[in-house]
Amino acid sequence: MQSTRAARLLAAGAALTALTLLSACGGGAQHRENEAIGSKAPVRPQPKKQRMSVLPGMPPVQDPADLYAADRPNQLSPVVKDFPSRVYVPNTNSDTVTVIDPGTYRIIETLPVGRQPQHVVPSWDLKTLWVNNDLGNSLTPIDPRTGKAGKAVDVHDPYNLYFTPDGKYAVVMASKDRQLVFRDAHTMKVVKTVPVSCYGVNHADFSIDGRYFIVSCEFSGELLKVDTARMEVLAQQKLPVHGAMPQDVKISPDGKLFYIADMMADGLWILNGDTFAEPRFLVTGKGAHGLYISRDSRQMYISNRGEGTISLFDFTQNRLTKKWHLPGGGSPDMGGVSADGKVLWLSGRYNSEVYAIDTRTGTELARIRVGSGPHGLAVYPQPGRYSLGHTGIFR
Repeated sequence: MQSTRAARLLAAGAALTALTLLSACGGGAQHRENEAIGSKAPVRPQPKKQRMSVLPGMPPVQDPADLYAADRPNQLSPVVKDFPSRVYVPNTNSDTVTVIDPGTYRIIETLPVGRQPQHVVPSWDLKTLWVNNDLGNSLTPIDPRTGKAGKAVDVHDPYNLYFTPDGKYAVVMASKDRQLVFRDAHTMKVVKTVPVSCYGVNHADFSIDGRYFIVSCEFSGELLKVDTARMEVLAQQKLPVHGAMPQDVKISPDGKLFYIADMMADGLWILNGDTFAEPRFLVTGKGAHGLYISRDSRQMYISNRGEGTISLFDFTQNRLTKKWHLPGGGSPDMGGVSADGKVLWLSGRYNSEVYAIDTRTGTELARIRVGSGPHGLAVYPQPGRYSLGHTGIFR
């Protein structure tokens, strides 16, 4: 009898403990937000085992449900953990890079580089920042540990720069040459040149398995699907809007969809990269241009350059939820999110300025005067194991 009663008491206690744990796990949006950034959350289940056939040599996907799992706040790679936090702003008309201390919002240096720098791009191994001197036909390396620029490397028409997920190749978006140029990721020597029939190749992102990437062609309103290993164009399509000008490309956290900003259609194309069928469209704002993922992988920030706003797209709700207006307007373009996830940094392309925006409220924290034509701004360092290029696409 005593043993039966004791067993019942133990069972009741276990049930109460289970209910308490369930209550803790479902304790509202604030708790879930904390869990997403890793602060005193319950022990998480182990990430799913790798089940997909990824590009050979590519690091394993940590969580197939979230490609950005390695980009959590302040989750810096050992490679970059001692690098000073800086914002690097390429000024296309001034042929300089403005270096900003994000802690003080002050300019600490202005680096002379080649002609018409377009983007500042972190290398795959996170050790170098490459300035794309488009009309200068060169890449200027910056050592992010010291902030010093090195000797420029000859590279023709480097409008933008990406890296294959296996770290082997740099992919130069040679916009005027109408080429994708695969180069050795370290020496920048040409490995293969891929001519394209579209005009204005500029931005890209890679599939969840790294086996293909989607490229936007700005001046002909087209998209390309490119085989990473074979370095070949697999498919091509014309966007179904006259005058379309696709810009930045980002894949969803679950790897199922690609989002392509379109500055003339004023919104996002939403594409199934696997089928490469005609994408659907979502209006966001005039001059939609840059796309950036929040540190908890729940939201995407969309810079609407033509109206001085930032739209917020919620992946969990699959819809737009907010729009932030820059006080007095502006021309928010390219940039990135701070390592702690609290600040969105964007260049003001037509206003010779940079914006620092609070990611919790949309409040403008600072507006900093820089050179003429600021473009592909890079916040560095950022969390992540490796870089796929542009102003910082990290996995």
